[in-house]
Amino acid sequence: MTSPMPADRSNTRPPFLRNRWLVIGLAAVVVALLAGGAYGFAYLFLRPEAPAAVGLSSASPTATAATETNEPSSAPAASESSSATGTGLDGTWNVDPSVGSFSDFSGSFVGYRVDEELATVGAATAVGRTPDVTGSLTLDGAQITAVEMSADLTTLQSDESRRDGQLKRQALETDQFPTATFSLTQPIDLGSAAVDGQVMKATATGDLTIHGVTKSVEIPVEALLSDDVVTVSGSIDIFFADYSISRPTSFAVLSIADHGTMEFQLKFTKG
Repeated sequence: MTSPMPADRSNTRPPFLRNRWLVIGLAAVVVALLAGGAYGFAYLFLRPEAPAAVGLSSASPTATAATETNEPSSAPAASESSSATGTGLDGTWNVDPSVGSFSDFSGSFVGYRVDEELATVGAATAVGRTPDVTGSLTLDGAQITAVEMSADLTTLQSDESRRDGQLKRQALETDQFPTATFSLTQPIDLGSAAVDGQVMKATATGDLTIHGVTKSVEIPVEALLSDDVVTVSGSIDIFFADYSISRPTSFAVLSIADHGTMEFQLKFTKG
């Protein structure tokens, strides 16, 4: 004698039980969309404003057209406004980490600026910087005759720790290439001796090494002597392919420009 087949009770279940998996699935999708939207809203409206690009001219209203074109001015001679120690300006100046603060970018740093397109957010500019910079310059009258700089890229910080982590394994690959360096190959002609409180513009020609690749570059720079501190800032466009850098990939990033800006601000005191 055969046992009776069990009754099919699926049609007798309440509708909300029959469709519970559909409801759960839809709820999960809604939660994911809301979470993504919330992240996008927070990133777009609550994230810190990107740091301003480096530059000294706008911060020095006393700079004159004469100094910006490297022409002599009627300002006091350098010997009248040089170091309070009376030793003059000539000699070696070293990056001084005690000057300024990294928290407000008033001190020394090296960094990058790259345009990107983020999922749920849209266009944004990624800015990462490191305060771990060492180096020196040698000043001889109206010329900077030597510059040797080194930056630790493993400590680059942006507004997103996940981006910082990816750069250790992608793009800059700082786990493998932790250091960027610059070495001056031609003297920098300032046109006239440095004068306290006035911005001077010039071009630094030298060898830049990033990602294990060395290229000869010309970097527009600005220099300012103020209260026995020489501040040098500048920036240059970097095409990733020139340094064998592959653009990073991430589910949160829709696209990244094929180039970025390397920028720096350095505070020197006389050694």
